[in-house]
Amino acid sequence: MEQPVLPPVTLAELDQLSTRASTVIGRLRDRLFAPGSTKTLDLRFTVRKAAEMVGRSDKLIRDAEADGRLPEPEKDPTSGRRTGYTLAQVNEMRRVFGTLPHRAPEDPAMVLAVQNFKGGVGKSTTVCHLAQFLALKGYRVCVIDCDSQASTTSVFGLNPDIDVDEEEETLYPFFRHGGPKSLHYALRGTYWPGIALIPANLGLYDAEYEFAARMARDQTFVLDRLREGIESIKDEFDVILMDPPPALGMLSLSVLRAANAIVIPAPPNNIDFGSTAHFLKMMGATLNELARAGGARDYSFIKILATKMNDGKSAHQAIKRMMDAVFPHDMLNAVLKDSAEIDNAAANLATVYELTGAATRTETHRRCRAYLDAVNSEIELLIRKTWPSHHKSLRKEGLL
Repeated sequence: MEQPVLPPVTLAELDQLSTRASTVIGRLRDRLFAPGSTKTLDLRFTVRKAAEMVGRSDKLIRDAEADGRLPEPEKDPTSGRRTGYTLAQVNEMRRVFGTLPHRAPEDPAMVLAVQNFKGGVGKSTTVCHLAQFLALKGYRVCVIDCDSQASTTSVFGLNPDIDVDEEEETLYPFFRHGGPKSLHYALRGTYWPGIALIPANLGLYDAEYEFAARMARDQTFVLDRLREGIESIKDEFDVILMDPPPALGMLSLSVLRAANAIVIPAPPNNIDFGSTAHFLKMMGATLNELARAGGARDYSFIKILATKMNDGKSAHQAIKRMMDAVFPHDMLNAVLKDSAEIDNAAANLATVYELTGAATRTETHRRCRAYLDAVNSEIELLIRKTWPSHHKSLRKEGLL
C-alpha cells in the first residue's frame, strides 16, 4: 500500500500544538497583565474641555470651586499648575450643575446588542469604543461580555484566565438550574467611571452545551433567562451593551431575545457582506421561530454599521454603495473606517479613547477619533430618541 505523501496529524501532535499556543498566549498575558498591575484611566481634561463636556462655562466651574460646591482642583506641586480633571471629577461637575444625561426612571433602559454571526467584523471594537464614548458623555453603562473569547473583558483590564472565576463571575452560573435570581453577583466596576462589566472567559463556552440540554426540557427558560437577568439590573443603568459570540448558538439567541435594539457591524467586502445578508435572513427566521415559543420581540431600531472601510479600495466603495442601495433606511450614515490607530491600541488591549500624550496629537489620531465620534454620536442619538424624557431637549437641539 502506497504511503501518504503527507503523514497524518495525530492527537499527540495536536496536543503539542495546543501546548505551544498556550505558551504564546501566556507570554502575551504576562506582558499585558503584569502581576500586581491594575489598569487605570490616565485621561485628564483642561478646565475648558471640562466646561465643554459639562455644558457650562469655565467661569461657572471656577466659581463653584471658589464657593465650595466643587472641590479645589489638584495642582502640580512643582509648577503649581492644575493637573487637569479626571472623568469622575467631570461627572461630579455634571451632578452639581444638573447636566448628567441620565434617562428618567420611567424611560426604558437601552439594551443594545452589537451582533453578527461572523467573527472579525469589528464587534468587540464597536462595543468597547461605544461604551467608553457614552461614559465620557456621562451615561451609566453596563457591558455584558457574552463571548467566551473574552476580548471585551481583556480590553477592560481583566485577565480572563486569572481574574475571572467562571464558576462565580460570568453569566455561566446564572444559566444553571437553581442559579442566582439576579445578575448583581457578576457586576464588576471598571477603571472607567460610569462603566460596569459582566466579564467572560473560556468557561462560558461550556454554557452552550448546558443550554442545549436545558432547551429540550424548558425552551422558554433558556431563551428568556438573560432578559430576566437584565431586568434585575437595568434600573441602575442608562445603556446595557451586549457583546455576543460570533455564532448562532444558545447564547446568541438569548442575546437576540434580551435586546431591544441591534447594531450589526459589517465590513464592505464580498464575504462579510454576504455573511451579513445571511445573518439577517437567519435572524429573521430564527426570531419568528422563537416567537412561537416565547412571544414576539420588537426592537427600537436595527442598524447596519459599515466597519473597516478603506476609501482607497475601489471594491470597498462599490460594496458600500450597494449596501446603501439595498438597505437605504437601515445603514448608519457614519462609517467606521479602517485605521492603524484602532489596531495599534487593540494590540495593547486598549481603545483609541484612552490614549494620552503625544499619541493623541497626530493627524492619524484626530481622523480616527472623528470617525469613532461620528459613529457613536449617531448611535447615541438613536438611543436618546427612545427616551421620552429627552425629546424636549432633542427638539430644542433640532434633532427631533
